[in-house]
Amino acid sequence: MTTHTGAEAGSAITITEGPRGVPLLGNLPAFGKDPLAFFERLRERGDIVRWRFGPSPALFIAHPEHIGELLTEVENTFDQPDLGIAIRTLLGNGVVVAKGRDWRRKRSLVQPSVRPKQVRSYAATMAECAVALADSWDDGRRIDIKKEMAALTQLIAVRTIFGADTAADAEAIGRAMDVAQQEIGAELSGIGALLPDWIPTPGRARIKRATAVIDAEVARVVSRHRDGGEDRPDLLSRLLTARDETGAHLSDREIRDETVTLYIGGHETTSSTLVWAWYLLSRNEKVRRTLTEELDRVLADHEPGYDDYASLTYTQAVVKETLRLYPTIWLLTGIAKEGATLGGTPVPPGTRVWSSQWATHRDPRWYGDAEAFRPERWLADDDAEPAEKIPEYAWYPFGGGPRVCLGTRFALVEAVLVLAVLARRYDLDVEPEEIRPVPSLTLQPDREVRARVRARGRAGARDGRDGVTAPLESGGGR
Repeated sequence: MTTHTGAEAGSAITITEGPRGVPLLGNLPAFGKDPLAFFERLRERGDIVRWRFGPSPALFIAHPEHIGELLTEVENTFDQPDLGIAIRTLLGNGVVVAKGRDWRRKRSLVQPSVRPKQVRSYAATMAECAVALADSWDDGRRIDIKKEMAALTQLIAVRTIFGADTAADAEAIGRAMDVAQQEIGAELSGIGALLPDWIPTPGRARIKRATAVIDAEVARVVSRHRDGGEDRPDLLSRLLTARDETGAHLSDREIRDETVTLYIGGHETTSSTLVWAWYLLSRNEKVRRTLTEELDRVLADHEPGYDDYASLTYTQAVVKETLRLYPTIWLLTGIAKEGATLGGTPVPPGTRVWSSQWATHRDPRWYGDAEAFRPERWLADDDAEPAEKIPEYAWYPFGGGPRVCLGTRFALVEAVLVLAVLARRYDLDVEPEEIRPVPSLTLQPDREVRARVRARGRAGARDGRDGVTAPLESGGGR
């Protein structure tokens, strides 16, 4: 069944009725069972689909034009929704969660720390940590890629955000973050999404305990920074010295919230992207061969650095295509305010509008052979046009509009440099079992991702390893 709405005949859009659902819970049981498949089914029904999240009416949007309206009109006619007690417990009121004037103030204070100039200064740390990991691998060794990438990106995050270099920092925060992610995913897709904040549940108790560990670690590092007194180049030091237009610093609580937000953006998202990249590369020998040919040609006899990023076009395409098929952030929502419209049609205030990167990124209308891993689709031809004409907001792994992820550049540079360091020396042959994505705070593999390390001929382990003297600490609690 479809309904047509709109004030004028030329501007009306078609709203498709979604599955009926059940009393009180609406479509929550189907959503909770498999959110990714649920959103794909809604996408197949139409570009705008009416469904019920519990007892509340909601809209699902799949067309890039409408997704762009949602993302670009946040703070105007769409509002940042309440993301639930589980996410708020972890993120506090950081820049991802904050609204209105508070959001604008925090964004202005955090943004200078992740501008391209600052990302350039972090790139050396990213590459050095990746080289240390490569030096610790041996030909023929079996590894858990999920654990290895988590340990690597944790160490990069600890060094770039905290300026610290002890495995204890990464391990304690990593274990707690694992618990928090699991509980957020369980609450988002279960009955907990409908429960009032004041109702205690075992999952909420676990996320509170995990958050307490994270808070204690952050407080300890903040105290160490303040006691040290020296000028540090890390993100935390920049947050501690940042001032708003009134000359005020971020409070201790705000420092904590922004530090955790940056940690998730700099570690969790990149770790997941790298795992999925290795998984996809292992299943496509042609792509893997093209990737390594570029690495050999561009890098020759040196390890990658920030200045190589622009030249590693195929490596960038591998990362972009990985983020298309396995977007780390898989769900975005907004709440319609007075005056909100989609396709020229008014949306009642209070309506929750949902979009899913997973569903839109796999829409065959925008991508040829949409389920295939084809990095070439992102490469420009001789006329500097992409191989496929992909609409704006048909690819939005970092969101978009005024609330686009501040760490986008950091995450892309980190993923490309790490992949370049490791793939230049090794192929990772992932075991053939299918790995399924699990939607939690980010999109994670459902199990260990086991692989055998296979050294490449000219890029294998060698002497003179670019001055890196310490191997990567294993750990991370994964």
